[in-house]
This record gives sequence, structure tokens and C-alpha cells, in this order.
Amino acid sequence: MSTSKEDALLQEGKSSSLSLASITDGFATEHDGVAGAVPKARFIEDIDAFSTSFDPPASAELMIGAYSDLFGKLKTLEESLAQRALLIQSKIPEIEKSLKLVTFLKNKEDSGSGDGDSTKITTRYNLADMLHAKAEIDTASGIVNLWLGANVMLEYTYQEAVDLLQTKDTKAKKDLTHTKEDLA
Repeated sequence: MSTSKEDALLQEGKSSSLSLASITDGFATEHDGVAGAVPKARFIEDIDAFSTSFDPPASAELMIGAYSDLFGKLKTLEESLAQRALLIQSKIPEIEKSLKLVTFLKNKEDSGSGDGDSTKITTRYNLADMLHAKAEIDTASGIVNLWLGANVMLEYTYQEAVDLLQTKDTKAKKDLTHTKEDLA
């Protein structure tokens, strides 16, 4: 394309009312009353009528450029959503594992008869990849420390930990479903 043609196309783009909102129909999915991340494609039956609906009428080059720009943005969004889905999928098993463990500790505490030995368990825990340590846990304390990430660990009662982990599990599964719907 020549420089003068590029300049003319750039000038046309600045003066035209053609925008992302004018070539899409809102958003494709809705989650809990909130619009999803992906814009819905608009079906155009009559291209001439569509191009003349802008002020001034859009040229073929300008419309192709607008749709190429939209395509690029959608590909970037698709990659972002795919990465988000993988991240959420990797977190769900960890949350479920933690929930199962805290539930086990809570049940062990509840079944204890006040006798110190019945509330103690011996286990091995992971220090690093391929490195484990042996520990004796007294479940009678009713307290567990949860790693929340970003160098933050908090102490919870067993019930508080179960409630928190169930909430995180439910939210992660819901987010994964919404992300997959946006990708579809």
C-alpha cells in the first residue's frame, strides 16, 4: 500500500463512526447477570447497507481493518482465557486435597474420647519435591494452618478451614465453568 493510500485510510478511520461496539452485538455469555469477556459476533446480511450505515460510509479497507483488529483482540483473549482455565484446573485438586485433609482431622478430633492417644496421628508431609518428614499431629487442638499464597499462612479452626476451602472449591469450579463457556 502506498503512503498516500495509508494516510487516506488513517484519516478515514479517524473520521468514521466505525468502532468495536458497532461491529459486535454485546457479549456472548452472561454469568450471574454480568456480561462475559467475549463480544458476540454480528451477522451481516447486506454488507453495502452495513458499510453505508456509518458516517461517513466505511470503505472496504476500513471494514477489513476493523475486523482484522477485532480478530487479533479475540485471539489474545482466547489465549488469556485458556491460560486462566489451566491455572484454575491446577488449583482445584490442591483445594480438594486440603479440604479432604482438614475434614479428616476434624473427624478424628470429633471421634476422640478425650484420651490423648486417640486424637494423635502420625503422618509424613512433603517438605520439597521428593523430600518428606515424619510428624505426629495432635488433632485435639482443633487448629490448622492454611497456606493462602503470597507468603501468607493463617491459623483456622477446623470448621473455619472446612468452610473456607469449600467456598474456594465452589468458586474455582464456577470460575472454570465460566471460563470454559467463554472459550466455547
